[in-house]
Amino acid sequence: MDETVVTEDGVRLWACRAGQGVPVVFCHGGPGLWDTLDDVAALLAGGAAVHRWDQRGCGRSQRCGPYSVGRSVADLDAVRRHFGLDGMVLLGHSWGAQLALRYALDHPRRVRGLVYVAGTGIDPDAPWHDDYSRDLRARLGDHLERWAELKNRERTPAEDRELSVLQWSADFTGDRALEQAERMATPWLGVNFACNAAINAENAREWGSPELRARCATLEVPVLIVDGDRDIRPRWAVDSLERALPRVTRVVLAGAGHLPWTEDPDGFREAVSAFLAQVSPATQAPRG
Repeated sequence: MDETVVTEDGVRLWACRAGQGVPVVFCHGGPGLWDTLDDVAALLAGGAAVHRWDQRGCGRSQRCGPYSVGRSVADLDAVRRHFGLDGMVLLGHSWGAQLALRYALDHPRRVRGLVYVAGTGIDPDAPWHDDYSRDLRARLGDHLERWAELKNRERTPAEDRELSVLQWSADFTGDRALEQAERMATPWLGVNFACNAAINAENAREWGSPELRARCATLEVPVLIVDGDRDIRPRWAVDSLERALPRVTRVVLAGAGHLPWTEDPDGFREAVSAFLAQVSPATQAPRG
């Protein structure tokens, strides 16, 4: 059942809850997209109480700023309060992995564990983005010319969707990549480009700082990093995060792309389910 979370500044966020078990709150990718993690929720059915939400200005949530990392962290806490969660596991994908990490750094006592899926680490943005841009163009193949033509001009809403489907197809592997991207874009809820630009600009200024690395080094929350080894975002960018975290496990799924549960659902479910069992209240030692 759909629910409405009202933030302290009065913005309405779409949310829903399903399942029983360890409370897990999803943080979808973007910035500026909406929750497309239906398949992840289905994979965890039976072992987790999954809480999903659309971030501020995105999807089914009210299209209203301001847009910032700090505001996103506060909105995530509003979701936690709405569902009455004293402690939760966070599962973040891509940009959502960064958001979940930032929340865990700000509120570690509210987080039982963090599942960091296909994030981009804590290094500065520019080095990995050069490799990403090269890999994106290579993966687009025959669709590169149309993608570049759409990207470099003003577009209609239908063309926004076409551009997104082409770009998202590079996040999958195999012959069904375009079909899988079409499924991800259905229903089409529109990209919030203003949100995307604002948060990406903030991350470009602040991500990669020595202060961020030092905060990660003191984070006592258990973390599971899940990668696909065929993600067009270079996986070496996550190495610095893995090195900084004191309680971390990393699983790399062979043959999987940026949405690793798509190409290896069994491997993804096995890794995440084992982690949830490890951090569930029944098995987790009390934290002083």
